[in-house]
Amino acid sequence: MEKLVVAEALEVAQLHRRVLSDVNFSIEKGEFVFLIGKNGSGKSSLMKTLYADLPVTHGKVIVADIAIQGIKRSKVPFLRRKLGIVFQDFQLFQDRTVSENLSFVLKATGWKENSKIKNRIAETLMRVGLGSVDSKLPYQLSGGEQQRVVIARALLNDPLLLIADEPTGNLDPEVALGIFKLFREINKGGTAVLMATHNYRFIHDYPARVLKCEEGHLLDSLTQASIVPTL
Repeated sequence: MEKLVVAEALEVAQLHRRVLSDVNFSIEKGEFVFLIGKNGSGKSSLMKTLYADLPVTHGKVIVADIAIQGIKRSKVPFLRRKLGIVFQDFQLFQDRTVSENLSFVLKATGWKENSKIKNRIAETLMRVGLGSVDSKLPYQLSGGEQQRVVIARALLNDPLLLIADEPTGNLDPEVALGIFKLFREINKGGTAVLMATHNYRFIHDYPARVLKCEEGHLLDSLTQASIVPTL
């Protein structure tokens, strides 16, 4: 299988404080991987390192054939076109419609023809189960609907890897399950998914590989099955 992410002897640091040491793992194209660990254990910092929001100080990491260590700022947008990033707190422009939020991303990544932008937005919203919200403002949507818009935003450029940081953390259980199943469907379509979660029910009901941040290290269920949490 083709490796989409490769990290070797990687050190993850936040505000000059080392969070994770000697991180070694890879993610294959089309793989689904859970990322778990206590708050402050390094999950978000690891994800930010993968999409070059935090610099690589030691070791190396390659994402979608792009070396992250020493990456020039001018190359970061090119990297992020290959990734989809889903945040827990949505980060939508509250004064712009759903369509305007998505159009902003497409234009920022090089799309120019309005007709193609409109069609891409329509088909992506349909893909996440939202057919008629394009003219609404974010505050007019439920939390689950807003998260689906965020997922649509992440899918606009057909990413190779979807990085999701606690995407269901602020949602009630039924809505959270619907969002999680959407990630599973996206993964079945060929997009790799790295999803940070505290919801061990997902891991129990839908088994997949697990990475765990613990005491400054990254553990992998491929080599340490005991890290998978029990209910």
